Amino acid sequence: MTGLKGLKAAGEARWDCVALGEVMLRLDPGEGRIRTARSFAVWEGGGEYNVARGLRKTFGLRTSVVTALPRTETGALVEDLILQGGVDASHILWREADGVGRNTRVGLNFTERGFGPRPALGVSDRARSAASQLRADEVDWNALFGGEGVRWLHTGGIFAALSESTAEAALAAIRAAKRHGTLVSYDLNHRASLWSSHPDPDAARRINREIAGLVDVLVGDEYAFAACLGIETPERRDHPCDSAPFDRLVGRLAGELPNVQVFAATLRDPVSASLNRWGGVLWSEGRRYAAPVREIAVLDRVGGGDGFVSGLAWAFLAGMGPQAAVDYGTAHGALAMTTPGDNAMITLAEVEAYVEGRGAAAIR
Repeated sequence: MTGLKGLKAAGEARWDCVALGEVMLRLDPGEGRIRTARSFAVWEGGGEYNVARGLRKTFGLRTSVVTALPRTETGALVEDLILQGGVDASHILWREADGVGRNTRVGLNFTERGFGPRPALGVSDRARSAASQLRADEVDWNALFGGEGVRWLHTGGIFAALSESTAEAALAAIRAAKRHGTLVSYDLNHRASLWSSHPDPDAARRINREIAGLVDVLVGDEYAFAACLGIETPERRDHPCDSAPFDRLVGRLAGELPNVQVFAATLRDPVSASLNRWGGVLWSEGRRYAAPVREIAVLDRVGGGDGFVSGLAWAFLAGMGPQAAVDYGTAHGALAMTTPGDNAMITLAEVEAYVEGRGAAAIR
């Protein structure tokens, strides 16, 4: 197999990829701590959006994002950051705000990078955010997928877990995408803080299981499958980068989820916050493909998994097949963790160099 069944040609659609999810403001104290910071660098980020941004900035594809923002100065800042990332903002839903954040606001994510034995730390402040109130009937899905045309929709478990309405919106978007021949990827992207505060986790898992039965590409390790889909947790790994439990889980799920063409997962061993062992694995049509596990120095680990998905999607969109997909996904995810912020500041040439194992000698 060199590609995914049903993938539209580039000339058949306006967008190579559309992401559905929340875009937050990330406040980064750099090398410092949140609790003692006097200044923060500001980035935009979100698990679903990061994939569209990576596909645009690193790989040069045409991408857009469906999200919601308040008509406030902070909402305008998020829009400006999205535009700086090259992602189309025409599908943003704008909310009228009351001025103090009672009815709607921008979600905030305070993020420490961590260092050595001190792990990375994310502190979310996202209650009543505009995107968490997004409803299925607010978007004309048929106009997006049928009129404009989309080759690939990406959404995930973070957005679906925000509220009952976002779960329904994700499901409506996926159903519409499938009606119009758009391929769909879904990253389970388990976040313990979201699930522990969810008003009805069992309802969210029911929708996640329905979504999993519809999508073409399903991303997440065995623990994400357990938490987000309610699937029995498999045996523990022999070591953090052991893919055997995931491989066995895929063997079991392939029959239960016949629509899924690709199961994929990152393999990560956080030796420390500053050093990770990192690789990837992908299953397609009953065959296993893997990228070798390498030690990588980490500047900022946030966004590595999203970088993996965007590299994987790019390879399939380019017709390069499953081995290239796991290779480019793993490479892009690794390099995303060498730059600050959620999103990579790298080029396709740098991704290709990593895939080819050229090393990190200075380029002069």
